[in-house]
Amino acid sequence: MKISKILVSQPKPTSEKSPYYDLESKYGVTVVFRPFIKVEGLSSKEFRKFKVNPADFTAVIFTARTAVDHYFRLAKELRFDVPDTMKYFCLSQTVAHYLQKYIQYRKRKIFYSENGKVEELITLIEKHKKEKFIFPMSDVHDTKASLIDEHQIKYTPAIMYRTVSNDFQPGEPFDYDMIILFTPSGIRALMSNFPDFVQGDIALGGMGPKTVEEIKSHGFRLDITTSPKAPSMPAAIDMYLAKVQREEMRQLTADTKKPAKKTSPAKKAAKKLTEAQIAKRRSEAAKKAAATRAAKRAEAERIAAEKAEAERRAAEEKARKRSEAAKKAAATRAAKRAIEAEKARKRSEAAKKAAATRAAKKAAQK
Repeated sequence: MKISKILVSQPKPTSEKSPYYDLESKYGVTVVFRPFIKVEGLSSKEFRKFKVNPADFTAVIFTARTAVDHYFRLAKELRFDVPDTMKYFCLSQTVAHYLQKYIQYRKRKIFYSENGKVEELITLIEKHKKEKFIFPMSDVHDTKASLIDEHQIKYTPAIMYRTVSNDFQPGEPFDYDMIILFTPSGIRALMSNFPDFVQGDIALGGMGPKTVEEIKSHGFRLDITTSPKAPSMPAAIDMYLAKVQREEMRQLTADTKKPAKKTSPAKKAAKKLTEAQIAKRRSEAAKKAAATRAAKRAEAERIAAEKAEAERRAAEEKARKRSEAAKKAAATRAAKRAIEAEKARKRSEAAKKAAATRAAKKAAQK
């Protein structure tokens, strides 16, 4: 089985140090990042249908940064000012620190699980049972909510966002030798986009028991998943590719040891492939992948530079408009002062004239 192109159903890593890029260099494969699903926030109108009022609660349970984003987004749309007394219970330190995007972290009551496990989070929640908890979540509940339910913790679920299929566009290529999935929604999105999908020689990988169960429920073969020896998906893929590579070498060795017989020129040429030639091909593929990444980085830098230039020009235009507005305001104020001075002068002259008239009348009376 030849693996050349791998589809990872996740957003592209923001760092060039991602282990997925190491796989490209090590095995000469191309890794394409394309999420099968995307998160879509509920509108304030949709959320109101659940008749959940965020103002009725004194504490929030956050198990993901996505929940944080949509909680504060909806709070703004609903014109709900989150009080400073609100307590936050987070699944991990990463989620807790993400709150800094919306609140002053040091001035709030924030609790989080040190080990990132829901069991420790439940322990923290149980110490504050008198609080009224709201739990922002997706329309597709995960096992975390189930575990909290098992401990009979009172909370109000608040569906604030949904998971939808990130549909493939007409003509978008689908020529992958390996597909890696991370959620049950991912395999359902795959079937939604390609109802007639046939696995054949395509290697399928799944992360997590629910995803693995969903893959098998559709009758597909599970080739890759995490394990104690490969706790991460990149490590599991590495192990699988190494196995494929060993099989290729064994097949090559077996072919060279077979007794000579009449074969086609194409098969003779294939038998002459040596380990060095295979390594050369992989090296060329790795160079091509590196060149592609470099081109993508250059394009991203170009776009960033253009954006920065546009922002600079916009800032300059804004400053120019502010300056013109300030000058206009100053001119208006000066004109008003001149008008007021002229009015004062006329009042003064009128007063002098009236005084002179009164003095003349008094003189005439005498």
